[in-house]
Amino acid sequence: MKNDIERKIKGNGVAPGIAVGPAFIIEQSGVPVPEYDIPSAQVENELKRLHSAIDKVQQHLAQLRQKARDLPVGAEDMTLLLDAYKGMLSGSRLVRGVEEIIAKQRINAEAAIQKQIGKLKADFAAMDDPYLAARADDVGEVGARLLRSLLQQNYNPFADAPEGCVILAEEITPADAALLDPGRVVGFATVLGGAEGHAAIIARALGLPAISGVGALTHGIKTGDTVVIDGYKGEIVIRPDAETLQRVRQEIQRKKQEDKRLKALRDIPALTVDNKLIALQANMELPRDLDAVRDSGAAGVGLLRTEFMFMNRATLPDEEEQYQALRKMIEALNGLPLTVRTLDIGGEKLASALGGMSEECANPALGLRAIRLGLKEPKILETQLTAILRASMHGPVRILIPMVSSVSQMTEVRAHLLQVERRLHRRGIKPKGLPPLGAMIEIPSAALVADALAKVCDFFSIGSNDLTQYTLAIDRGDDSVANLYDPYHPAVLRLIQFTVAAAWRANIPVALCGEIAGDPRATPLLLGLGLRELSMSPLRLPAVKSEIMQIALPQASDFAEQVMSKINQHEILDLLQKRITAKEKRV
Repeated sequence: MKNDIERKIKGNGVAPGIAVGPAFIIEQSGVPVPEYDIPSAQVENELKRLHSAIDKVQQHLAQLRQKARDLPVGAEDMTLLLDAYKGMLSGSRLVRGVEEIIAKQRINAEAAIQKQIGKLKADFAAMDDPYLAARADDVGEVGARLLRSLLQQNYNPFADAPEGCVILAEEITPADAALLDPGRVVGFATVLGGAEGHAAIIARALGLPAISGVGALTHGIKTGDTVVIDGYKGEIVIRPDAETLQRVRQEIQRKKQEDKRLKALRDIPALTVDNKLIALQANMELPRDLDAVRDSGAAGVGLLRTEFMFMNRATLPDEEEQYQALRKMIEALNGLPLTVRTLDIGGEKLASALGGMSEECANPALGLRAIRLGLKEPKILETQLTAILRASMHGPVRILIPMVSSVSQMTEVRAHLLQVERRLHRRGIKPKGLPPLGAMIEIPSAALVADALAKVCDFFSIGSNDLTQYTLAIDRGDDSVANLYDPYHPAVLRLIQFTVAAAWRANIPVALCGEIAGDPRATPLLLGLGLRELSMSPLRLPAVKSEIMQIALPQASDFAEQVMSKINQHEILDLLQKRITAKEKRV
């Protein structure tokens, strides 16, 4: 049958690996809708919530329309349909009706949308016209998108995903990505998203192959169809034939053998050829990553992202909840250090628990987020600092402050930390001194004043993902400019070099915890620039350790000099690749 013919579609590989399994398509429906009364004084705020959701859906539809132009068939029909969807969000009966229900019945926006969709569908059905019946389905689709925009933090789209499946979706939000279960999902592909978006980073941390930017993702495919996802090539094979399946399974087996070789390095120190120890630590997204951290042989956790405590919930975690979560992780690490990054909610990672504290803005990546939010809402910051200080009594801890742009911010944070310590003392809780306090260098201004920051910091950690984004003015989650995002751009590398040199002069530790830390191609360059501490996904650590064990630091310094003499990223990437190719030939 025609539908059984193997078909390949291309996208951008954002997480390496190959997997095969049944497709599970995430639809824009099936969202559980709460209903509750709102006081008269809150009607205006509820209308603002509605219009904020409308704006987000319109932006999303515009992105999909851009992608629709790449469809091999049906591009014109799809763009017309998406235009119709956008039209329903601009002063239509749907929007006017929802506004009226919120104002008159004083109920939440989600329930008002549900009621208005039901009314419009009933009106269309009464007209007994096939064309209008189809429009009723369109209204339902638009309404579902609005509900998803309003409720995405409280909805688990993977709840019914079968074991061993490949997720296909328009988009996986950071909140959705935190719900991915690698024991159930073997990979995913999306229409939207870039290689350095949060979902892609989580995919790499979990070892899940992932592809984004796939224009024709769900065209001609249904849930249950067998699919192959190849994160190396950025390719999806739909209904693969027997020959393809055999080749894929052989490749999966070969990868398992390579992983077995690398795992044998677990308990071997990361020593260079000239016997210099490099501290290889792990990045953690969620407590469930602890097993992977231990299995990788990491020397500690160089970056714990604490957002998991704030996402997918309606209320903020209190001090005790945060303390207990951190204490469990510290005790599980059994003496290995834990670097805790304070809350970095904002931009692409908005949490519903923050309510109106994290405001909508035209460019969330440049808005009220990370330490900016913490200093504006000191109760949130001090609650977290209190929990970290209490947890530090159970093992070695460092505190890392995200999105630092000035010396004054670090001075303010240290003042809050001292205040928190005094309060704990009054409660009879006496930590053994303050944990080291460090700045995340991920904004160009921080890198450029690294000498000054070193005077008020105990350590640096370079976040190369955001440093690349802000240096190149590239939204790392936007697939339309994903090809311009390049951590090997000379400007980014020079900022890293400048920061490392400032740390060495001040005699404070400096680490790199961005994605390039886990790229073995970059290892000699990073060591040559002076880095002696790298933090990465646990799954990438063995390959980086293998690379370190073949490098002598003097040669790494020479290589870094060659790289830094290049004037564009294409020359740099060519140099990195030539080194890998030369090494493979020697082997």
